Amino acid sequence: MKKLKKNELSAKKHFWMNDMEAIFVIMMILIIIGMVNVFSASFVTAEMTFKNPYFFLVRHLISIGVGALLFIVAANFNYHKLRTFVPVLMVFTLAALVFVLFMGTSVNGARRWVGLGSMQFQPSEIAKIVCIIMTASFLGGKIDKHRTISLFNRTFLIVLLMAAAVEFEPDMGTAVLIGGIPVLMHFIAGMKTKWISYALLVVGVLFGLLITFQSYRIDRIKSWYDPWSQSQGFGYQTVQSLSAIGSGGLFGMGLGKGISKYSYLPEAHTDFAFAVFSQENGLIAVLFVFFLYAALAVYCGKIAKRAYDGFGKMLACGIMLLIVGQAAANLYMVVGLLPVVGVPLPFISYGGTSLILNMVSIGILINIGRYAKKANKKAYNNSLERSKASTTERRRMIHRLK
Repeated sequence: MKKLKKNELSAKKHFWMNDMEAIFVIMMILIIIGMVNVFSASFVTAEMTFKNPYFFLVRHLISIGVGALLFIVAANFNYHKLRTFVPVLMVFTLAALVFVLFMGTSVNGARRWVGLGSMQFQPSEIAKIVCIIMTASFLGGKIDKHRTISLFNRTFLIVLLMAAAVEFEPDMGTAVLIGGIPVLMHFIAGMKTKWISYALLVVGVLFGLLITFQSYRIDRIKSWYDPWSQSQGFGYQTVQSLSAIGSGGLFGMGLGKGISKYSYLPEAHTDFAFAVFSQENGLIAVLFVFFLYAALAVYCGKIAKRAYDGFGKMLACGIMLLIVGQAAANLYMVVGLLPVVGVPLPFISYGGTSLILNMVSIGILINIGRYAKKANKKAYNNSLERSKASTTERRRMIHRLK
């Protein structure tokens, strides 16, 4: 009876059955929030442009459906087999990135999309997860064999080529993610600090060059410091975003009642979707979303820690950096702490390819957690059997001595 009560008490202490359930529930909550927010932020633009207030919502729901199917596949597919697909993924991604530069759909002067009938997809979004898989495969082997890690390797060179291709679209924000996340993965894997210093120096030089190549980027940096000085120019989005967030107050204006989406805030349902969410739902809802992303980072970290092989550890870390890093970049941009960059808010911003691949990423994380759980259970059973065998052997020795 006492043992039963003790087990009941220990069960009550855990809110989740395991880390996999936690990240699945968090993902579902964020998707539901995003679905509602996409409709609320887009119905005005959809009605004005397409005479259909549900235009963006329908496409968002289709993306959720496709993402759900691929999520199930990723959650049940042995993630170790991804290593065998690395060459295929690399060639396909490079080909897609080159193809979009010449044959892609141009929107606002940027070629980032490939048309598939009435739908479109972004090769740069695929490049994000492929670079993580490639880097995790390389670093996993180094970790398992206890070898020295440096940035001078073929894998990172290919990552830089992908980042360069994305920069030519142009899409500097995504290019920085594609190149930056693998660098952080190298650091987590145990790369010496001096290599990080070299990497930061190179990144600083490249950043300066990339800004000078495109004059509008210099204007964005200037407007970042004082957006109100260019409130009708490059600082317009930031000013409108801050106005929307500030007008939300503690509890918000009410769902669907925000005024920023009425042609005041550009990209209200994509990059600046969180500004509309803040205006309509208020500070308490904003803090709740912050909490969800923070919790997601914690549980991703737990899965990475419990993975029994280097590939699983680095893949989980890379996915955590991808999702939480994008969330941080988007939130900082929306509140004016970063210049305006084209980074969506995971699960909440409108964007089919991004949403689908984020769901696939969570599926891979769950798969890593499941295999780690099986491995830990097997190791526990083996140790238990060894313990029983040694106990039996000790009893036999005592019996012989007697």
